[in-house]
Amino acid sequence: MPNLQKKICLLGMYGVGKTSLVRRFVENMFDEKYQSTIGVKVDRKRVAISGHPKHSHVDLLVWDIASQDDLQKPAQNYFRGAHGALVVHDLTRPESAQRLALYCERFLQVAPQAKIIFAGNKADLAAAQSFDPAEFQNMLGHLAAPHLLTSAKTGENVEKAFQMLAEAIINE
Repeated sequence: MPNLQKKICLLGMYGVGKTSLVRRFVENMFDEKYQSTIGVKVDRKRVAISGHPKHSHVDLLVWDIASQDDLQKPAQNYFRGAHGALVVHDLTRPESAQRLALYCERFLQVAPQAKIIFAGNKADLAAAQSFDPAEFQNMLGHLAAPHLLTSAKTGENVEKAFQMLAEAIINE
């Protein structure tokens, strides 16, 4: 059986925890110290797929892309060939969700068949309790995609978010 590889991108504002989510997913580690990503960092992790007739696993190539706050063309070039995106916002900073629809729109212009999963990160913090799922969905408008509350610190739903994205890509 040939090795199946799929490229996924992480999208979102600076400081929402994209790199921390990748690190928790790939290395099962967390670091309190903030490190800004410059350019792109690519990691790989094999994910088991259940119930697929041809493949029992997929290698995810996880592209952790520097903050796309200005959504410039060079950042969009990283989206080419992507099969999916984990679109991340910070539950303690409501403004981090305000541009997610624009991030998705720009991503889908380059990768129109890609699958999307939304991750509201930092669910372990008390300030995250004011998150309103209905308001979030209203903000996204026509973009209907699964949304999980995650915590890179505790690991809550991190594996599940990447697993859901992998399965959505494979079962398209």
